Amino acid sequence: MAATHSFQRFETSGGAHVFRLPVEAFPNFWAYAYLVLTDDLRVLIDTGSGSDQSIASLEEGLRRVNAEAGSDLRFNDLTHILITHGHIDHFSGLVYLRDHTSALVGVHELDLQTLTRHEERLALMSRRLEAYLETAGVPGEQRGQLIQMYRFTKAFYHSVPVDFTYEAVDMQVGPFEMIHLPGHCPGHVAIRLDDVVFSGDNVLSGITPHQSPEELTPYMGLRHYLESLTILQHWAKGSRLILSGHDDPIDDLHARVEDIRGHLAQRIRQVLDTLDTPRTIAEITGQIYHGMAGYNELLVLEKVGAYVEHLYQRGLLEITNLDEVDDSGKFAAVRYHRIQKVLDSEILPKEKSYVFV
Repeated sequence: MAATHSFQRFETSGGAHVFRLPVEAFPNFWAYAYLVLTDDLRVLIDTGSGSDQSIASLEEGLRRVNAEAGSDLRFNDLTHILITHGHIDHFSGLVYLRDHTSALVGVHELDLQTLTRHEERLALMSRRLEAYLETAGVPGEQRGQLIQMYRFTKAFYHSVPVDFTYEAVDMQVGPFEMIHLPGHCPGHVAIRLDDVVFSGDNVLSGITPHQSPEELTPYMGLRHYLESLTILQHWAKGSRLILSGHDDPIDDLHARVEDIRGHLAQRIRQVLDTLDTPRTIAEITGQIYHGMAGYNELLVLEKVGAYVEHLYQRGLLEITNLDEVDDSGKFAAVRYHRIQKVLDSEILPKEKSYVFV
């Protein structure tokens, strides 16, 4: 995802030391964990995927920290591990770390089950995903392959205990403040320390974060994500630096959010333009994203599903094969059609105003 994946050191306005640790979550797919040293706290934000490459990257990052800071830190010296959100490339390293540290682990309530009841949630999500792909118009054999890939990417992890949830501690751990930003993930949070914000995947400098329909998982979908972008802008106002889970630091959050909103509007317009003829989500995906294979195929099917769900919720689409859909004996592939010519101003909702005290 990131064009570069380099170790880097930062300092907050309050004098805390922040070390960016590049971790190879999957082959040629990099994420960032952050080690933060402030007062008596030694905090790791996110953990990588728990794959062999990811663990080796995390250990190498700690060696770099010790060389840079002239210290002798070990994982057992951590006081806290704070998870920004329940996606496998950000939390699955907990399986390894739980055996190497007694640090207190925190996550938002809406991602708690993902970490602590992983096997249950994987079973439920696999069933939901299969039903979604069927209504999206994906053929049976292809559905089976996509479900198998989905389950395989979760195989690095097994359930581990969590010590606290963020809302239960009033969204604050020492000097670290959190804010709930659903949309990309149900329990996604941003974490602020002094003038630095750790944004997880809510905003990235290089790409627009992945979207998935709320039909699959509550608190996901474009409506939640767009609201979260606006909330983050207001909450992080005055912050000097935004450190994300994959890409380069962001020093102009407002400009980056506007870029993301513009890209989403462009993609939604592309979806609308295909719907002068009734199409399924799978057919729309094939029109917009050509030649996608492997896990990327699943990702674009989810992404287009989020766009279609957004348009349907806003009354801009109709279902043309309602008789098939209404047949309770089967899951029919749903065909959507654009109701009318849609103005650009109708594609995304207007931003709301928020005041934080």
